[in-house]
Amino acid sequence: MSVTHPTGLPATSREWHLVARPQGWPTLDDFALREVGVAEPGPGQILVQNTHMSVDPYMRGRMNDVKSYTPPFELNKPMDGGAVGVVAAVGPDTPGYRPGDHVLHGLGWREYAVVEGKQATAIDPDIAPLSAYLGVLGMTGLTAYSGLLRVASFQEGDTVFVSGAAGAVGSQVGQIARLKGASRVIGSAGSDEKVQLLLEEYGFHAAFNYKKGPVAEQLKEAAPDGIDVYFDNVGGDHLEAAIGSLNVHGRIAVCGMIAVYNATEPSPAPHNLPLIIGKRLRMEGMLVRDHFDLRGPFVDEVGGWLRDGSLRYRETVVPGIENAVDAFLGLLRGENIGKMIVGLAD
Repeated sequence: MSVTHPTGLPATSREWHLVARPQGWPTLDDFALREVGVAEPGPGQILVQNTHMSVDPYMRGRMNDVKSYTPPFELNKPMDGGAVGVVAAVGPDTPGYRPGDHVLHGLGWREYAVVEGKQATAIDPDIAPLSAYLGVLGMTGLTAYSGLLRVASFQEGDTVFVSGAAGAVGSQVGQIARLKGASRVIGSAGSDEKVQLLLEEYGFHAAFNYKKGPVAEQLKEAAPDGIDVYFDNVGGDHLEAAIGSLNVHGRIAVCGMIAVYNATEPSPAPHNLPLIIGKRLRMEGMLVRDHFDLRGPFVDEVGGWLRDGSLRYRETVVPGIENAVDAFLGLLRGENIGKMIVGLAD
């Protein structure tokens, strides 16, 4: 029999804690699912029952105790990440929220979260499913939009290569490039099923399974005239292959390097880096938080494409907070198609 607050809220909630720094690939032993009390919101706060949470590749880096662009997860404390949910209670002096409202916020990995009202964003479930605000209409989508159009300086007529193209970001990059007038869009993926998805549903002009042969050879076959833009989600041999195929004045937007996230030894740099000089290439890393000023045009344009069916998206939804770590590990293994989401409540 469950216990509840006098307010009708549950007395306890579950949340995932990091309990050890992973060495190489994370294991279940590095995490603990713990039961904690549900606190009532204070002034300026709201209590949110999370319905969906996001697991993302960048979270692997936050499990290491190293200096980076965002602080590492603390041991024996709840992890965090994107989440959407329903406002369960509103603290005093918190204008703009009512119980039943839907919000996007950054305190995932838990069933209930006390969130500062100023750090939550109201969302409309009538415009799109709640989970879409973690993916195609959220930070994932904005990453694709700003990375391609601003960081990579995409131009109509460009030939674009996307690694990890069946993932949440990559699939959107390729479709935006096509909708914006790319002459050719090429994607790499890790299975024949994902290759077919890129070609038949997302409208890529060419795609290949990187597990079936050297990336450089498959890319040259798919883009015999070279590429103008490379959107990097993988690093490693994909980056080296892209440098070899880029045309003069080509551009590389580096979003992620999932191939090396779990490496225990330093990875060799691409062996052809000197080509950057002769080809006058531009290579730039990106963080989506630098491009929040594009959120308005992004929502307008992508929202329009979603409404008219021009842009499609997939989600892999794993139900239950108890399966959140399995979902994260599956993401690192490439088991997802599109955005990896954990469903916490209906």
